[in-house]
Amino acid sequence: MSVNFEENLVDIKGKVTAIGKGLLESNKFLLEALKDCDSEKFNEARSHIKNVSSKTDDIDNCIVKVLALYTPEATDLRHVIAYLKITNDLSRASSSTRSFIRGFTDVCADVDVETINEYAVPMQASTVRAIELALSMLNCDDADEIQELYNEVLIEENKTDDLYEMVERNLSLQADGSSSFEKFHKMLRALRKSGKVASRTISIANLLVYAKVGGTLRS
Repeated sequence: MSVNFEENLVDIKGKVTAIGKGLLESNKFLLEALKDCDSEKFNEARSHIKNVSSKTDDIDNCIVKVLALYTPEATDLRHVIAYLKITNDLSRASSSTRSFIRGFTDVCADVDVETINEYAVPMQASTVRAIELALSMLNCDDADEIQELYNEVLIEENKTDDLYEMVERNLSLQADGSSSFEKFHKMLRALRKSGKVASRTISIANLLVYAKVGGTLRS
């Protein structure tokens, strides 16, 4: 494949990585914000995922041009297809992060601190770890290491599912009135968004396995 194609692919990868790093930083600040319901940290978390849709649109346009100009094949085509799909996952993960920030900001001060520390904080920590692992796959070319990283992402995503089920049961027992029920329902709805961010990392990790190792592209 031509030098120009490689330069375009490096540029696309750089843009994808930049959005991914913004998503990671946003979720790191969100993790810290949960610990003390710090409104400034919630706002800082928002600042790292601004204009994601326009950024992903720009990447998609670049990819379309690359496909039209170079008609890549084999491994090169797998990379281009993977990046095209990853932009959608990053956009959806950013949207879920914004919803989590918005939802938890409304209820954070009203929820028992012990509940947050026991469930919400470790759940968000697993989401952050899943994003970190998925991003590390972008710069990994060893097939065995790629698969190991994918498995680690899967473990962290499973943790978020398990913790969500635990907090759901716990809050259901605590909800002793209509006002409590509404408060806990809002918290669960917000936490579900954290789980959705983790789910997007599985999709991203799968796409990177496909790009770098090959095999069947799973939805």
